[in-house]
Amino acid sequence: MAAFPFRCAMAVLVAWLMAASPAWAAATIVWRLENPFRLFSDPVYTELHARVFASLTPQERKSPIVASERRLARQFPGGWAKSVFAHTCWRGEANRYTGCSERGSYMLPRQHRVVLRLEGLALQDRNRHCRWRLTSAARAAPPARGARDDTRIAPCTKPVRFAVPYPDGAWVSVEAGGKPLARQRVKVRDILIVGLGDSFASGEGNPDVPVAFSRTRAASYGVPPKSVALEGYPARLGAWSEIGDDVFLANGPRWWARACHRSLYGHQLRAALQLALEDPHRAVTFAGFACAGAEITDGLFLVYRGNEWVPNPPDLPQISAAAVAQCGGRSAPMRIYPHAYHLKGRLPELADIVLANCPRKRARKIDLLLLSIGGNDVGFSRIVANAVLADHSMLRKLGGWIGEVQDGSQTGGLVARLALRYKALNRALHNILHIPWREADRIVLTAYPVLALLEDGRSVCPDGRAGLDVFPEFALSEAKARDGETVSNRLHAAMRAAARRYGWSFASAHRTAFAGHGICAGSRDGSGPLADELRMPRLVNGRWRPYNPADYAPYAPRRRWFRTPNDAFLTGNFHVAGTVVKRALRLKRLSWFQLLLASTYSGAFHPTAEGQAVIADAILPVARRVLAKYARRERR
Repeated sequence: MAAFPFRCAMAVLVAWLMAASPAWAAATIVWRLENPFRLFSDPVYTELHARVFASLTPQERKSPIVASERRLARQFPGGWAKSVFAHTCWRGEANRYTGCSERGSYMLPRQHRVVLRLEGLALQDRNRHCRWRLTSAARAAPPARGARDDTRIAPCTKPVRFAVPYPDGAWVSVEAGGKPLARQRVKVRDILIVGLGDSFASGEGNPDVPVAFSRTRAASYGVPPKSVALEGYPARLGAWSEIGDDVFLANGPRWWARACHRSLYGHQLRAALQLALEDPHRAVTFAGFACAGAEITDGLFLVYRGNEWVPNPPDLPQISAAAVAQCGGRSAPMRIYPHAYHLKGRLPELADIVLANCPRKRARKIDLLLLSIGGNDVGFSRIVANAVLADHSMLRKLGGWIGEVQDGSQTGGLVARLALRYKALNRALHNILHIPWREADRIVLTAYPVLALLEDGRSVCPDGRAGLDVFPEFALSEAKARDGETVSNRLHAAMRAAARRYGWSFASAHRTAFAGHGICAGSRDGSGPLADELRMPRLVNGRWRPYNPADYAPYAPRRRWFRTPNDAFLTGNFHVAGTVVKRALRLKRLSWFQLLLASTYSGAFHPTAEGQAVIADAILPVARRVLAKYARRERR
């Protein structure tokens, strides 16, 4: 009987001691970044992708970017980027990345907004209000007396938001009814991902806002030399009077970086976005400079104005633009490099070049540099032109639509020159952008996908006009397509050799994935879904055949992961002002030349958004591995 009072006394003593001591383990603070992908100026757009990623099945998470893209395509038939492209931290009028809503510049943030909540609350605390306290701390220790702090009072079951200083972080503590509940150090890791390259990196062929077409109206493009009248073509929506007038152009495609056709669907951006979604404590600052048409020389080292006229085209080569961005608004002096990059005269165009260079001590460190370059350097677009133009066509006599026509026999010297250009580029990435020589694997070179390879991995697309009947002189040659794949393999070998030589990472797993999804994949007889249709819709005798162009869905999942010329017309529909056609080209209004532009310069022979996502998924494991490697070193 005497033991009972003793046990009661001990229970009272233990309860008193627990009440008198800080009970930090009573609950746990869980936190995440409000907007981990900082390019989007409003976190609601990042949250859209976060929700889709969270909903993926374990199987889908093996290729999370393409799985997300397919889900988004079903959710947003007109494309998810349509509502996002005008809400980024890129300012096209200045050709610079600028601050959005956070303090400091976009490139050099001083804080990040985070969302915090409590897990493991005791029952008696769930109906209480909690007092949250944030204290800036530059050291890994509890807050010192007198340190500046910020407080929030909210129901204990509700999340709260704080702006956490960067890079030092802060301490966050929570109490309810005078009783301490939890304490947590909150420190954000912000990584810089830079993207350089050409049209495959920019996302060419996938405008953020694609063109919409009338259900009833058709357009005529006149009569090209020695051909038939080009009538009954899909016509843009809008009350325009003639093709190329101001109203017509205002209803054209839109891009978040128009001069370079830089798209939110580009694989560099999608890989960076996915990396931001995968770690709740990691922010990604993405600075993409890829530009359709760029080469290593004209584009990365030398100023290249882009492939579309705009009032303020790029004013710096991509290497200089990245260096200026590294300085975050501070001065990045221009310097003359007389001898550093022409390689003893073997690259004379790089003698006496002028490049911006942010001083090493001021330059923000680049955590990953995504690179897609080399195809234009060896004239791959001219090889494609050779494969789809008849030998005696009028266009071949004009030199192709993207430059001179070129066959595979002319590429040997260009591939050798490409090796020299990669050597000069490697020097610049280390010396101008300050990527440490011992950390060369932070540079991720991305291979080009195969264009015309069939499922067996050996055969190529057969002769025919599938996907090319938008213009009468387009027809694919199987023999020339095979020649093109041979050149593609040479280019791939040269890229792989450069990556190995300079210690770069190389992402190439997508090449095998693209087999069977090339330029001729789809249906020619209406037997498959509309998205797989290869024929061009035309209005004949008052009826659209084989389908109404208003029903075309440019971002629907499909068998082919490349834009055909037909697809390009129905997605990008690039035209120039009618006055330009008349004055510069001396052609009649509604000319056939506008049709040529609409079906080629709109991104023909470039990956679809789905194809871009496949490439991004190939980059992802390479990028994860590099980031994890250096994160481990930083923790030591």
